[in-house]
Amino acid sequence: MSPIRAAFVSGVKRVVSAPALLAGVFLVTLLMALPLALTLRGMLEDHLGSSLAAAEAADGVNYDWWQEFASQAAGIGTTFSPSIIGFAAVLDNVGSVMDGRGEIAPIAGALGAYLLVWTFLLGGIIDRYARQRPTRSHGFFAASGVFFMRFLRLAVVAGAAYWFLFAYVHHWMFDTWLRAATRDLAVERTAFLWRVLMYAAFGSLLILLNVLFDYAKVRAVVEDRRSMIGALFASARFIRRNPAHAFGLYAANAIAFLLVLAVWALAAPGAGGDGFSMWLGLAAGQAYIAARLAAKLLVVASETALFQGSLAHAAFTAQPELSWPESPSAEVITPAS
Repeated sequence: MSPIRAAFVSGVKRVVSAPALLAGVFLVTLLMALPLALTLRGMLEDHLGSSLAAAEAADGVNYDWWQEFASQAAGIGTTFSPSIIGFAAVLDNVGSVMDGRGEIAPIAGALGAYLLVWTFLLGGIIDRYARQRPTRSHGFFAASGVFFMRFLRLAVVAGAAYWFLFAYVHHWMFDTWLRAATRDLAVERTAFLWRVLMYAAFGSLLILLNVLFDYAKVRAVVEDRRSMIGALFASARFIRRNPAHAFGLYAANAIAFLLVLAVWALAAPGAGGDGFSMWLGLAAGQAYIAARLAAKLLVVASETALFQGSLAHAAFTAQPELSWPESPSAEVITPAS
């Protein structure tokens, strides 16, 4: 079995063997999004009231009312647009990343808080997948606490790298170079192809940074590294020595994620409907979020498996949990003085 396939299969087994992790991450995601959802619900309720537009909005898209609401909406209300319906939300998110569009303050604040919580949990998640055995709540949160400040230091470096990529590289590629290259083009298709090439180039830079910081976190936990700069250099060395495996596994995880998106594109509910259809649409949306989180955990688990398998850390990290002997001889064991 190839290292990529072995790591991917091992990652799937590790995710499946720890359903509590997926359930916990899903619950955290739900609780973090709930305040924003309740705020938007209150804004819609206040605007609709008991008017006829409320019944029409429940039955389907009332475009006139939607335009009226959007014209006076502020804050989180500005996100209530047609792009939130079904699979359009996925396309809008991808477009926001590739075009470097920022989020409004409430969304940015919630996203920052979510990333902070994820940074805290990630140490325990990697530790659990590396050990391949239950670590219980005390072991999980102990590992999370140990690596939280280390990952915060790494997050500062990662934030600076991504900021430079979007603030300068993205600006130069799309606002300077692409604009100059397509200014005098008479064929719109050629301009579109140039933009697609720029998206591919910029996406490749994002992938490179993602892989670099992913393996830095894995090495920090598996090898109990305290220096995050050292973990970054160690990650770069691992990728340089195993480029085909590292990026091949990333591609395999990307395909798994695209399969999730493909299923959602076919099953995503449209606008409108009340009663049972409304609850069915809500359940489908939550199932999609759970599947996305499972795909995210699969990336963590499979990258941990690849690193352990490549550098023979698996047996060291995944030692069975020590337990007190149950034989009668345990009664006569006394601690050394």
